Amino acid sequence: MSFEREALDTVLDQYARDPHALLQILRELQTVTGWLPRELLSQLAQDLNLSLAHVEGVASFYRFLHTQPVGRYRILFSNNITDRMLGSDVLMADLCARLDLVPGQLSSNGLVSVARASCTGLCDQGPALLINHHHVITRLDAPRIAHMAEMIRTAVPVAQWPADWFSIHENIRRTDVLLGTPLQPGTAITAALSRGAQAMLVEMKLSNLRGRGGAGFATGLKWALCRDAPGAAHYVVCNADEGEPGTFKDRVLLTRWADDVFEGMTIAALVTGARRGLVYLRGEYRFLLEQLQTVLQQRRGQHLLGSSICGQAGFDFDIGIHVGAGAYVCGEESALIESLEGKRGTPRIRPPFPVEHGYLGQPTTVNNVETYCAATRIAVQGGDWWAGIGTPQSTGTKIHSVSGDCERPGIYEYPFGVSIEQILEDCGAHGTQAVQVGGPSGTCLSPEAFSRRIAFEDVPTAGAFMVFNQTRDMFEVARNFAHFFAHESCGFCTPCRVGTELVARRLDKLANATGAGRGSQQDLDALLELDQLLHTATHCGLGASACNPLRDTIARFRPAYDRHLQSPNFEPGFDLDAELSIARRVTGRDDAAAHLENSP
Repeated sequence: MSFEREALDTVLDQYARDPHALLQILRELQTVTGWLPRELLSQLAQDLNLSLAHVEGVASFYRFLHTQPVGRYRILFSNNITDRMLGSDVLMADLCARLDLVPGQLSSNGLVSVARASCTGLCDQGPALLINHHHVITRLDAPRIAHMAEMIRTAVPVAQWPADWFSIHENIRRTDVLLGTPLQPGTAITAALSRGAQAMLVEMKLSNLRGRGGAGFATGLKWALCRDAPGAAHYVVCNADEGEPGTFKDRVLLTRWADDVFEGMTIAALVTGARRGLVYLRGEYRFLLEQLQTVLQQRRGQHLLGSSICGQAGFDFDIGIHVGAGAYVCGEESALIESLEGKRGTPRIRPPFPVEHGYLGQPTTVNNVETYCAATRIAVQGGDWWAGIGTPQSTGTKIHSVSGDCERPGIYEYPFGVSIEQILEDCGAHGTQAVQVGGPSGTCLSPEAFSRRIAFEDVPTAGAFMVFNQTRDMFEVARNFAHFFAHESCGFCTPCRVGTELVARRLDKLANATGAGRGSQQDLDALLELDQLLHTATHCGLGASACNPLRDTIARFRPAYDRHLQSPNFEPGFDLDAELSIARRVTGRDDAAAHLENSP
């Protein structure tokens, strides 16, 4: 039996040859074989009774899966704007020079490849990188890069690299009712059981807890809809695909408060009648997997998972972990469910919503890591208690991931209603020019708005809080975000697939126009036209929010753009042939680019 055949059988048996586990099978298989050749994918397709097109489609969709050879050392530098502000580009160039390789290409000896990842979720301790999608290194500097290059050249296994390189700090700066009041495992489940499922649902509704993933849907209502939907089974899913650049709060919660996350999921199962839960763990957090599995096993031993939880006959529930493979769009709940089912992470058309037709077509509640942690506090203290914190429309506390130009980056928990300026003062930010709240898909605020407050009714957020001082070029910030969205588009709909690429290309043109007299008002007009197209015509929220940073920075930091408009009356700023070429390349069709023919 060949090595590949033996590896394939081992991984297939590990996942009971379940085609819905295709992404997990591909991940595990690649760990053994190094990459995924077509012959291996063909054999996998036969064994799972799937088409080769389906298997190859999944393998090519996720950026952590490789259908071409990659190095034994696969290094991904975080490309988030805060890492770039800390010098990641220079460090990456240094490593490539030392190893004599071109970014994105395999070294001639097949030993190493170096590229970029959108964000590693380590913005408070960057610059950071991933190695082999399994190990993370934080706080990079020139000496570390030099040492790393030498160890790669001499083929030192990553497990033997300096241990302190892999240390990850939690950087918890301010706590409140979630982070400052630890619960013993089982406390919240016991409280929920003493109330009963229906009474627990009533408390959730009284709390007015809204989802902490960004959308802010009422958690109690979501659980009620899932409970009441007909189905052969009900599921509880934890969205731990924290892919929004600048956000890392879920990483900290999963590291220190994993029991609370799993306990909150178990309470949701009690309310909805679910017997199975799934955690969708983002691929960049693969290093947390063993620790989380240990916590799950401990909870089973404590009768907090499995059959007859806490001695309650018929209360059966268990949790499994599904690891993503690098796709920001899977943070959208329906795309996440598609990925859980072993498919490409393409957002579904809604309705029907997951609470009615979710995982495997069954009623499914999908909530964020922080939401489940909050549910445990509500189970213990009650809905009225939670509703008394924050504001009437935005109850409870919110955890913020603070990074960028500040003295104390890290995790800050505040009741809803805290002002932007209060967070800036607490984190040690000085001379702040802008704050990006909620990540690239959120809002960019200038100093005149710093008195505004974090709340669903004022400045909503999924948790990211990036600070930019007066030395930063907000045009470059917007350009970085534009490239992020172009890179992360799932490609399903033409407006997003083409539009995000054209926005990034147009901003690149303006970046190269300084001093050359090539930028003009027409370029900004074209960008705003693309913004309108993306905001109104795309399939999901990724495309609709892709131009948020562009729109905000043009409106609030116009001088940053004016520097690139050297000759406002000069009008050749649209290279039609180049734009058509891009449109054809990203769509694969000539007619998809026809709308560009009449562009200015």
